[in-house]
Amino acid sequence: MTSFKNRVFGAAVVKAVNSNYNADFSGLPRTLPNGTVYATDKALKYTVKNYIKDIYPANKVFYFKRLNDEFNPLTLEDTYYKVFNIKEAKDKKIVANDILSCIDIRLFGATFAMKGKSGNIALSIHGPVQFNHGINIWFENNIYSEQITAPFSSPGEKEKEMTTIGRQSKLEEGHYLHHFSVNPKNLEEIVALAGANADTLTVEDIALLKEAMRRGATYYDSASKAGTENELLIWVQLHETSKLVLPNFNSLIEMKTEKQAGKVVLDLAKLSEELKKYKSEIESIEIYRNDGSILIENQPNEANIFGL
Repeated sequence: MTSFKNRVFGAAVVKAVNSNYNADFSGLPRTLPNGTVYATDKALKYTVKNYIKDIYPANKVFYFKRLNDEFNPLTLEDTYYKVFNIKEAKDKKIVANDILSCIDIRLFGATFAMKGKSGNIALSIHGPVQFNHGINIWFENNIYSEQITAPFSSPGEKEKEMTTIGRQSKLEEGHYLHHFSVNPKNLEEIVALAGANADTLTVEDIALLKEAMRRGATYYDSASKAGTENELLIWVQLHETSKLVLPNFNSLIEMKTEKQAGKVVLDLAKLSEELKKYKSEIESIEIYRNDGSILIENQPNEANIFGL
């Protein structure tokens, strides 16, 4: 397989209409102190890992909940033994080689600590792919809650004649903008530790990442996330030798407050001006969009436009 060596900057937009893309522990969509709705980087990572796990099961995904025979979550050590079908972790080099065979660790890194044959094993892997929190760039942040009932009574004596009452909360409409970057050099140290036969970030890994970032949120459908869909992916790939560092794309992308023909309008004028300054440093610009929900204005002239 061919190693992927280019750095990348980009942005992904996830749409949520009457949906809850990323809830806090109270069940509400997450909000900043100023009331703006946001989602953690973990929410987008989960959609990527879940998509790859289901659609491409030949790829190992390590950081995903697995249950034991009592339906309790496995520990990190038990997960390691189960994924690699072994009974003992020997040393740091072997463990590093093992976990680098998992695509989610090659993409997102890991903090890994467990007992080994010759002592404790601790590895900190700085993942090449870094997602920022997603900020709602729609001009409204309307959250609503509704009561729901279950067909079962509550367990208490006083409530035995009543069915259980619960609550679900959703966002009326949101468009979460995640900035991200890819830097393959982040894996160099752990690959050197694991040895010459260790897996590294490949062109094939990046192809799966891009596919999952275009489709993973739409694919993951549940009662709370029905209405959450991938809407946009911007992928700016630099030349292999480039040392350019681009600013956070969240500050360069704006969404207008009025729709056109029922579609939101994204203005890329600031991003286009920024990228124009560094034309010689950029290998390619790709924009993937959901044609049914979004319109793009002032996209970079060099961009290749695709459907999701």
